[in-house]
Amino acid sequence: MYKGIIDLRSDTVTRPTPAMREAIAAAEVGDDVFGDDPTVRELEERSARLFGKEAGLFVPSGTMGNQLSIRCHTRPGDEVLVDRESHIFNYEAASAAALAGVQLHPVDAPAGFFGGADIEARVRPSDYHFPSTRLVCIENTHNRRGGALYPFEKLQEIREVADRLGLRVHLDGARIMNASIAARIEPPRYGRIADSIQFCFSKGLGAPIGSMIVGDADFIRTARWERKRYGGGMRQVGILAAACLHALDHHVDRLAEDHANARALAEAVDGAGGISLAFAVETNIVVLDLRKTKIAAPAFLVTLKQRNVLAVPFGPGLVRMVTHLDVTAADVAAAAVAVREAMGAGNGG
Repeated sequence: MYKGIIDLRSDTVTRPTPAMREAIAAAEVGDDVFGDDPTVRELEERSARLFGKEAGLFVPSGTMGNQLSIRCHTRPGDEVLVDRESHIFNYEAASAAALAGVQLHPVDAPAGFFGGADIEARVRPSDYHFPSTRLVCIENTHNRRGGALYPFEKLQEIREVADRLGLRVHLDGARIMNASIAARIEPPRYGRIADSIQFCFSKGLGAPIGSMIVGDADFIRTARWERKRYGGGMRQVGILAAACLHALDHHVDRLAEDHANARALAEAVDGAGGISLAFAVETNIVVLDLRKTKIAAPAFLVTLKQRNVLAVPFGPGLVRMVTHLDVTAADVAAAAVAVREAMGAGNGG
């Protein structure tokens, strides 16, 4: 972003570090569609091992990773259980219906996260009047719940019910490394919960592009076929895979810094001009609730931008801020001052 701008819109706005750029420049490459790119193969193999899976597949985006997984776990006409607030349900352009021909069944989870009993209650009867429930999708961390951690005991419940009822489980783990660091749960434990996992390198891990799907060998073989069909076959993409390998080596443990910065930001602005926090801050996302203040979110965002801070609307009266690799503790302190000033301006102060 421009010099002097504190960009809290998303952790997707990070720029490659100088060291990551060096890794990109030095990458050994080949034609990945032919399976000839050694850097991509290394990334796929390492990612699979990280979660205790047999194989991995490098894809351009998290949405493609999720949608390929849905396609490979289901048949047209099947039903997929998802959280009503999930990314798959809200932000993937109805791809599950358009591309996989499946119906999404949104599950309301008033307590925050659905568990095994919620799944069991919504599985369709074996009757030709109904679609076949085939897949459960879960999201960790959960974006629309303010980067919240999915309680591990609920994940275990879902796995147990899925095994008993013959369902598959897909984990949208776009920010699963944030979850792993914050919850102190090693990736293989998440790997045992889900049949497939999608995780992003282009969010908290700071790579410029790319996501990974991991699963068993047969699943990934099918996903590779479908990736070609979806237009996701890539050529000398080792230059991107090298950035992702660098991120795995250097940007995982440092996620704790982003979490600490998010907590510091939340503590500094909570209560300012009537602001409250929409959710407890568990990882790197802070959602401000302006609904009890005198300033509307659009006006608040304009005033923030005038003070060189960028954020995004997140629903009526809500504003999201995300800490990341390019945001320092000093940036957080400056952003907190800008928020307090914006609230003063919006309230006539």
